Amino acid sequence: MPKAQETLLEIDLKALKQNFEHLKSKLQKSTKFLAVVKAFAYGSDAEEIAKYLENLKVDYFAVAYANEGVALRKAGVTTPILVLHALAVNFDLIIENCLEPNLYNAKILNEFIAFASAENQTDYPVHIKFNTGLNRLGFSNNDVDSVISKVKETNAIRVTSLFSHLAASEDLHEKEFTLNQINSFKKIADNCTKLLGYKPMLHMCNTSGILNYPEAHFDMVRSGIGLYGFGNSEKESANLKPIASLKTVISQIHTIEKGESVGYNRAYTSNKFLKTATLPIGHADGIGRIYGNGKGFVTIHGKKAPIVGNVCMDMIMVNITDIDCKEGDEVIVFDANLNSAETLAESANTISYELITSISQRVKRIFI
Repeated sequence: MPKAQETLLEIDLKALKQNFEHLKSKLQKSTKFLAVVKAFAYGSDAEEIAKYLENLKVDYFAVAYANEGVALRKAGVTTPILVLHALAVNFDLIIENCLEPNLYNAKILNEFIAFASAENQTDYPVHIKFNTGLNRLGFSNNDVDSVISKVKETNAIRVTSLFSHLAASEDLHEKEFTLNQINSFKKIADNCTKLLGYKPMLHMCNTSGILNYPEAHFDMVRSGIGLYGFGNSEKESANLKPIASLKTVISQIHTIEKGESVGYNRAYTSNKFLKTATLPIGHADGIGRIYGNGKGFVTIHGKKAPIVGNVCMDMIMVNITDIDCKEGDEVIVFDANLNSAETLAESANTISYELITSISQRVKRIFI
């Protein structure tokens, strides 16, 4: 690839295919694969990622909100799409675009049945979520009878899947907790199936669940972060490749004398001579203020350049005193190699998820 001449996010589709195939290799042939493409496909490009994965025969997609699913439909995606956090105000969009809602409490279940009935829907596909320990969304095990009773009272909906979400599948110190979640879900699913009189798909595993708990793969698994190149452990990340590289350029070089300050609020005052480079990327592009004042860094010609002072909205300044570089040179913010998004995130005590999903839509995307 040619060197960056502006701030851009390179997305490596071959790496995406590699990650997909590695995760698929962990499954039985009959187990379906759901790709999570919420939050612009974890900060990359949901439409391009979904279309590429659709060509690889992924079985399902999941988004957080209805408008994300609508965007995929407008892009031509025809694969089933689960809306993980369905809201009543968007039921019209869900049905108009053949999206499949997660119904997670009595209010949303009753309201969707009423809406689907009013729209003369029959056997509209829905997914029922049960909370087994994450305590975020989902019915409890005590709700099984009332939920299935409501479902059986109407022909407007049909349960396509029952699912839950693991809370700590990446942490093997929490194995007992995770196994309790899995066993709880099995019991809930058994009870639901008996009462329904038919068997919906079951799914529970996220990326770490796929890798650590094969006994819980059930009928389908859901992968988000793994597709984008992160395995939540050093061992598994070695088998995956980050798909995104964030690059920028040096706009200007400054010499800073002892006693001079750099940036807003004079957050950094130099105690010696140094050189700084100003880069056209800032917190409006996803590099938050938490990375400022020496916590975060970029790489220039293979050498680390720590961020100096506060991160600005559209710019950061980095220390290049010991780096031989010039204005116009390429800068790596993160890539698939040693300077990964995970490494940069850890420098500011956060996680790769937060960093990669924060990359602004104004950053140009290119696909390789």
